[in-house]
Amino acid sequence: MEFSNEDRRLMMKALSLAARGRGMVHPNPMVGAVVVKDGAVAGAGFHHGPFHPHAEVVALAQAGESARGSTLYVTLEPCNHQGRTPPCTEAIIDAGVERVVIAATDPNPSVRGGGEERLRAEGLRVQCGLLAERSARLNEAYEKYVTTGMPLIIVKMAATADGKVATRGGASKWISGDKARKMVHAMRRESDAVLVGRGTVEHDDPELTVRKVPLRGAKPPLRVVVDSHLSMLLDCKLARGGEPLVIVATTAEHDRDKARVMQERGVRVLELTGSRKQVDLRELMKALGKMEVAQLLVEGGPTLVASLLEEGLADRLALFVAPKVFGDVKARSWLEGREVSDPARGFPMVWRRARKVGEDLLLEADIGGGA
Repeated sequence: MEFSNEDRRLMMKALSLAARGRGMVHPNPMVGAVVVKDGAVAGAGFHHGPFHPHAEVVALAQAGESARGSTLYVTLEPCNHQGRTPPCTEAIIDAGVERVVIAATDPNPSVRGGGEERLRAEGLRVQCGLLAERSARLNEAYEKYVTTGMPLIIVKMAATADGKVATRGGASKWISGDKARKMVHAMRRESDAVLVGRGTVEHDDPELTVRKVPLRGAKPPLRVVVDSHLSMLLDCKLARGGEPLVIVATTAEHDRDKARVMQERGVRVLELTGSRKQVDLRELMKALGKMEVAQLLVEGGPTLVASLLEEGLADRLALFVAPKVFGDVKARSWLEGREVSDPARGFPMVWRRARKVGEDLLLEADIGGGA
């Protein structure tokens, strides 16, 4: 299928608009739309989040009568079902759009292809596949969520060049620099929940809130702790509750008295069923999915991260590497808890990119070989 350079330019504009919804739209996808009439942009918009008009509707409203006979560029297949908002296909048809250029089809199995079919049935010229990979990358979390019911899991770690996340005594503040820490707050803003283990709560007493960057319309992420026996101290910051909501995932073998106190403070104690004495991480991910968590940022310690990788749950790695080494065999590494005698047993990854963030290096990878 042939697309012109002008088609590509306008779809890039739509993709740039879509990205402005980052951190605001989950569990919906990021979508941008541009209406073009007689070679000029008549309307443009992006999706601001659940219960807000979709990008196509925003762009068409801005275009007004100019939408009749126009071309609509949209980064994701228009919806053809009644959800929180009416179907976008009907708005496109009613506006009199003549041609629709779509970057990618909707990965949701229950709606995929329906929007395209509806528009074609009404005689509109529909072309799909322009910059599809860029659109898919933008909505990886949405795709994972609608196809599995679980969030996209991003593991964030900060380590020295020799892979250490703390000294032998547990000190870790600060391995990474100011700009890297600011970026982590931006990553929190773009996620629906932040996850740590009990060990991180014990050593760092984190708040897990977004502080170093403005929220810009994003909903503060849920704060989630994995604590199999509810052994975290009641005077730690996360045990005090408050907003955003703190969820502590635990097992049936937890401290009931402590749970009662935490619940009175507004903390949600989530008891996961199962025979194991440790929290079933897969069940936790399913539970978070039911809470509309489409993207989860893991800031836990080496043991929790190893468990996520071992169970095939982690999707991406964001490793901040500081320009320093400890050289201490007893200092903790960013991944621990496994015994490996054969190099072939290492977890496979595919590097996405490497970039400087202040004085640190950020290495990003798909875990397990990528999607």
